Amino acid sequence: MRGKRRPIPKVPTKIAGLDEILEGGLPRGRTTLVSGGPGSGKTVLGLEFLYRGAMAGEPGVFVTFEERAEAIRLNARSMGWDLAPLEKAGKIAIIEARLPGEEVLSGDFDIQGMLAIAGGHVKRIGARRIVMDALDMLLRVYDDTKREHNELSRLHDWLIDRGLTSVLSVKTHRDDNHGSQYEFLDFMADCVIRLDHRVMGQVATRRLRVIKYRGSGFGTNEYPYVFGEHGIVLFPLTMTELIHQPLGPKVSTGLKGLDLMLDRGFRRASCILISGNSGAGKTTLASTFARAACLRGERVLYLNFEESKEAMISGMLSPGIDLRPSIRARKLLIQTAMPESTGSDDHLNRAMETIESFKPSHLILDAVSACIRMGSEQAAFDFMMRLISVVKERGITTILTNQVSGGEGSDEELSGFGFSSVVDAVVQLRFVETDQEVNRQIFIVKSRGSAHSNRRQSYVITDRGIEFPDKPQGPPVRAGKVGRKDGGK
Repeated sequence: MRGKRRPIPKVPTKIAGLDEILEGGLPRGRTTLVSGGPGSGKTVLGLEFLYRGAMAGEPGVFVTFEERAEAIRLNARSMGWDLAPLEKAGKIAIIEARLPGEEVLSGDFDIQGMLAIAGGHVKRIGARRIVMDALDMLLRVYDDTKREHNELSRLHDWLIDRGLTSVLSVKTHRDDNHGSQYEFLDFMADCVIRLDHRVMGQVATRRLRVIKYRGSGFGTNEYPYVFGEHGIVLFPLTMTELIHQPLGPKVSTGLKGLDLMLDRGFRRASCILISGNSGAGKTTLASTFARAACLRGERVLYLNFEESKEAMISGMLSPGIDLRPSIRARKLLIQTAMPESTGSDDHLNRAMETIESFKPSHLILDAVSACIRMGSEQAAFDFMMRLISVVKERGITTILTNQVSGGEGSDEELSGFGFSSVVDAVVQLRFVETDQEVNRQIFIVKSRGSAHSNRRQSYVITDRGIEFPDKPQGPPVRAGKVGRKDGGK
């Protein structure tokens, strides 16, 4: 008879995104090893785990083998964590275990003394968690591999006997073959996490990977992370099921003619792509939507990777779109950035923090084509997929603009990076040349879950905005609808 599966007890880290990857948190009363190179964030991860625990009522001890206690406090304050009140309240204890030079040289250091000191602090504050940072500094004391293993086994047993949820951090380097220098630690620990600080396309990026987790499932991919204003932020895509909000009712585009072509407008919570050549009016169309939404009392977040806020506002005055009243009313927030100024992960974190604080109903990104300057096409794809996933989960209507070089193209080509599967509607703007002039045409390539016009419609950009010289045609009449009083039932 097959026994009932019992999940192991876990301790939530409260680190954004990490508990999702770990399917609940770190193993309670067991050991987790965190390894990585310089600047990867090992100390920050351990410190945040301890800080979040102390704030939730689980006291913890931080043992540092490398930095002074005051440096640890300063590092914490840079992330917005004030440890002093927690230390005073007996929620956190910081122990300096930096090794004296003469003991290191002679190899006489004994771990038992350090454990006695740590044990005293554990008992004093009733600690449930412990972090031992830069444990490799201790390992370097021993020239004898056998003694090194024996001392670490003693440490491991000491932690387990006291039921402490522990995080041990060690440094690794690229020539360490992913930490093989301390391979025995990988076997000893119940959970092993690798942090990697790398450069791709001349842009620095960080990745986290869970190597093993005894008795538990976990996310097996590499996951990007950044240092946010209040700690580490990860961006996992671990869900096997999509949890996007369903498409909502219609929302006006701000143009009566385009609303007619789209059978009353875009669907709320949908992702709309406006694609076209330079000068076709993509930003004008997106700004028209933004102004109309703000006039309805809805908030719009406009992420602009093409031009400054001042240049955009000034440029939109020419077609008669004044965004300044919406900005003053705090209904429109324009956030600008140079794509190459930082990696895609930092751009995503900045957008996420703004979404959480501003809580927009709609988001506009101008333009997808600029995102490749974040480092690479893959980086741009990851940024777009994660951002779209986040806004769809929150039911935010999203408008993306993308500049194309020309031609009809498929909707995937129009999207730029092959993420067309998550795009619900595609609006194509294009130039049409004749013998005498160049005109503009708009075409609805697709509109998921909605009827739409199948005709190309001419439009002009005037000082009163986008106008249609000819009355636009609505969606074609569906078979069985005309002349039926029963509604086709």
